Amino acid sequence: MSETIRVDIWSDIACPWCYIGKRRFEAGVKTFQEKHPDVQFEVESHSYELAPDTPLDFSGSEVDFLVTHKGMPRAQVEQMLGQMTELAASEGLTFNFDQVKHANTARAHRALHLAKEQGLQQELLQRLFRAYFEQGRDMSDPDTLAELGAEIGLDPDEVRGALNSEAYGEAVDRDITRARMLGVTGVPFFLIEEKYGVSGAQAADAFAGAFEQVLELTRGDAVAPQ
Repeated sequence: MSETIRVDIWSDIACPWCYIGKRRFEAGVKTFQEKHPDVQFEVESHSYELAPDTPLDFSGSEVDFLVTHKGMPRAQVEQMLGQMTELAASEGLTFNFDQVKHANTARAHRALHLAKEQGLQQELLQRLFRAYFEQGRDMSDPDTLAELGAEIGLDPDEVRGALNSEAYGEAVDRDITRARMLGVTGVPFFLIEEKYGVSGAQAADAFAGAFEQVLELTRGDAVAPQ
């Protein structure tokens, strides 16, 4: 009999640690399933906006945003992003911060909720991360989001409609509200079996270890006398 571990993940498209965390989480799942091939994972992603105050029409790089809107020294920002690029490379990811267009990600999150309804959420999430960090695509541009959605099997017209939909906007707000109720103050955040929280882009082995603990606890509950 197969078992399933549910994981809810809060992240933002414009969050480099979220992309790295996604890669490490997937590596942790792979390591865990090599030992427990019968255990499956049910993964659902949730919206979180790190910079909701970003204007929809903001035009500039990640460096520009952090310098002009957050007041950080340019040299410090460039050093920080350089270190992040090296870290991403160690995980097999490519970050091109010289091409990244900082954007308000509210529309991208609405598109992800549409994708979830059609069973394509994880595919779109991966495509958006790659488009943002590797290719410098604009995550606030409706045509860009429609094109990226079409690449993974969504109807581009449905994507455009979702971007201005109150229903999808409310779905994004519910995700963010739930995160606050859970005490989430930063992302990525992983909630395992709706009980056990893992905060940050932990190492793959840490994720695998967490799954081992959850499996042991779950099996213990299953055989405990009532």
